[in-house]
Amino acid sequence: MNSVGVTSNSLLILLRSRVSAYSDLIKFRLSALVTFSAVFGYILGDQGAFGWPGFIGLILGGFLVSGASGAANQIMECDLDKLMKRTQNRPLPMQLISLQEAYWFTAFIAVSGISLLWIFTNPLTTGLGILSMLLYVFAYTPLKRVGPIAVFVGAIPGAMPPLLGWTAATGAITYEALIIFGIQFIWQFPHFWAIAWVSDEDYKRAGFKLLPSGGGQDLNTAIQIMIYTLFLVPLGLLPSYFGLVGLNSGIVATVCGVLFLAQTFSLMMDCSRKSALKIMFGSFIYLPVVQIAYLLDKIP
Repeated sequence: MNSVGVTSNSLLILLRSRVSAYSDLIKFRLSALVTFSAVFGYILGDQGAFGWPGFIGLILGGFLVSGASGAANQIMECDLDKLMKRTQNRPLPMQLISLQEAYWFTAFIAVSGISLLWIFTNPLTTGLGILSMLLYVFAYTPLKRVGPIAVFVGAIPGAMPPLLGWTAATGAITYEALIIFGIQFIWQFPHFWAIAWVSDEDYKRAGFKLLPSGGGQDLNTAIQIMIYTLFLVPLGLLPSYFGLVGLNSGIVATVCGVLFLAQTFSLMMDCSRKSALKIMFGSFIYLPVVQIAYLLDKIP
């Protein structure tokens, strides 16, 4: 009985370890946030009878496509991840998952995710999902070692989730869809650059060049972060202005935008890692709070 118990415990520990490794491979938390943004776009775009099959298909398919993108990114950067403290404990550098396993798993969930989008949403949403994955894996990932153009390219797939949600609900790209895409697109710049500032030492080890203005942690970079954050204030009002949501969420978006902007002034004054860290956490808070506010203003 004792040996059986020990064996069962060992198998359970092994299973948990494997699940944890594959969860890290697909960047589970990031994929969940991406899926939330897609859900946000779907609910915002839905008119009349709620399409549950499309909604569930979007959640599952979008999560798998996002997970495949994250896994493919780790496969391509496996050797680089070994060089950085923030990534050296990922499953591939730690050899918790072999490269061959990762290839097969990534291909399987990519095909599964695309299939779910094709079956339960529409060709436009499926095409945008494929485009997002290709841009993230084959454009953004290699460009990170080329220069800050990677941030612009990466902001496109990064802003795709709400657009995918909207097209899954409506079957069309409208000006409303471009507004919610634009908000998330502009948000990417202070978000990416704050992370690049905080992780600058690590990124240099891997040869990543994401900071603007020659890659310096200086006033020029801080000003650019401020400018893009400033754009979020008027952009946040557009959904209310065009009647997509009510005025209350516009007020919330404006307050959040101003508070987010205020954090950039500290960075311009001291150009410190601490101020960049506050902007990074501010970016994590800004987007979900504003999107939830829009949803609450949309739901009767």
